[in-house]
Amino acid sequence: MNDHYIRALSESGGIRVLVCSAGELARQVCALQQASATASIALGRGLAAGGLMGGLLKGRQRVAMKFEGNGPMMKMIIEAEGDGAVRGCVGNPLAEAEPVNGRWNVPGILGRAGFLTVSKDLGMGGEPYHGMVQLQSSEIGDDLALYLTESEQVPSAVGLGASLDNDGRIAICGGFLVQALPKADETEITAMMERIGTLPPLTGVLGDGGPEKLLQLLMGEIPHTILETRELTFRCGCSREKVERALHSLGAEELHDMRLNDGGAEVTCEFCRQSYRFEPDELERLAALSTADNPQ
Repeated sequence: MNDHYIRALSESGGIRVLVCSAGELARQVCALQQASATASIALGRGLAAGGLMGGLLKGRQRVAMKFEGNGPMMKMIIEAEGDGAVRGCVGNPLAEAEPVNGRWNVPGILGRAGFLTVSKDLGMGGEPYHGMVQLQSSEIGDDLALYLTESEQVPSAVGLGASLDNDGRIAICGGFLVQALPKADETEITAMMERIGTLPPLTGVLGDGGPEKLLQLLMGEIPHTILETRELTFRCGCSREKVERALHSLGAEELHDMRLNDGGAEVTCEFCRQSYRFEPDELERLAALSTADNPQ
């Protein structure tokens, strides 16, 4: 089955669970980014997190997560939309680090010091909501759970997994998000935490039975209802028109400099790697528009 998430709610209304698979999505993004092995694992986990966070959205709402650290990868940006579209990029896709105790060293390439910033556009025309936490472990799932618990005041647990095949490509990718809602029953919460603590490796579960198997293991005997199942896909939001607007916003003086000194401009989207070329006469036109918009 294609990449997808499942959103479920316990019958008591107290526990929300999202599970997802994102293998094809991660393979596509990692190929576009030309990511190293460890950067691919980081991106895979981040994209799975994006799919889960997107499952909390509605309609045209969007969420962006920026993990910024002092490691060689520098940053990772994940964006997700309410219709299941997800995209991601990293600052340095060639960043690499030796495994630690047999585990992928994602903290080694992200860095131990830094921040997770989450921005949400709720599609209501106002300014996006922004929240931030310091990176604690630099493990993608742990720091996202910290953000949800501290900044959004929703106690959360996040588990993310990714593995590579013999060619260094993403083989399996996905994860879960569990949240305790105001109606949560302590008995159900305790049972859920016990199951989370005894879960086998996520990539094994996803490889055996996909998100459906993962949901079954998490919920166990807790009565629940599946609220939604939605496909996850890669989609970039860039376009020549958006790049043109960004160039226009630079102002006439900078556009004149680019025309004279650089012989035009070439802008490459950090998500899909599409390049947009603007010739000197196009920059001159944008500079004239900028001058008309901002007369002295």
